[in-house]
Amino acid sequence: MNIITFDSDDKLNEAAANIIIGQIQTTPRAVIGLATGGTPVGIYKQIVNDYQRGMISFRDVTTFNLDEYVNLPINHPESYRSYMNSNLFDHIDLPASQCHIPDGNAADPAEECRKYDEAIELSGQVDLQLLGLGHNGHIGFNEPAHALIKGTHVVDLAQETLEANARFFDSIDDVPKQAITMGVGTILKAKKILLVVKGADKADIIKRALHGTITTDCPASLLQTHPNLIVLLDSAAAGKLA
Repeated sequence: MNIITFDSDDKLNEAAANIIIGQIQTTPRAVIGLATGGTPVGIYKQIVNDYQRGMISFRDVTTFNLDEYVNLPINHPESYRSYMNSNLFDHIDLPASQCHIPDGNAADPAEECRKYDEAIELSGQVDLQLLGLGHNGHIGFNEPAHALIKGTHVVDLAQETLEANARFFDSIDDVPKQAITMGVGTILKAKKILLVVKGADKADIIKRALHGTITTDCPASLLQTHPNLIVLLDSAAAGKLA
């Protein structure tokens, strides 16, 4: 595990973007796992800036997003498809056929999960997986539980997750109650994992995730078992680490 702390958001975003871009420069046909939420926005902005400067091409890259809400229209401004389009996909040369996001409106969600796992397997091992961290220790939408599902699956979102995501909607009642998420087993299969965490409100959970007991009650704690984990923190998130 390699933990790096930054004293500014700009430096953290630049470092994360450089890791992702470096992976693609080294492996032009890289398979990249992508995340959504507030944390990656500045990272994607930096990637777009570097693309516009001619530093990188995504023509041969394949991407897989971690998750998508269930029963939220694809063109809804808070769908993760809309998020990815506005923050990244619309601004780079990644072919639409090579960017994958679970279909939260699939008629058969279980079959959609099976097909998503199959697509990941057919693309080969994920070279680099970008992750954020939920306040309750979730990664993707893998919520704390007695046992975790290894493959892509439909999950009931925890109340804490609904409350955290309510800021993106008019009210908490508008937040979808379910999502399709890549499973922890699939996440851990990635060759390299890049965990990015920001804010003092994440200080307790990042300490628990990185230095606490490995338990499904804190899904992110399973990242301790990964052989190539890079953790980028701002100084506030790192505030309770020894």
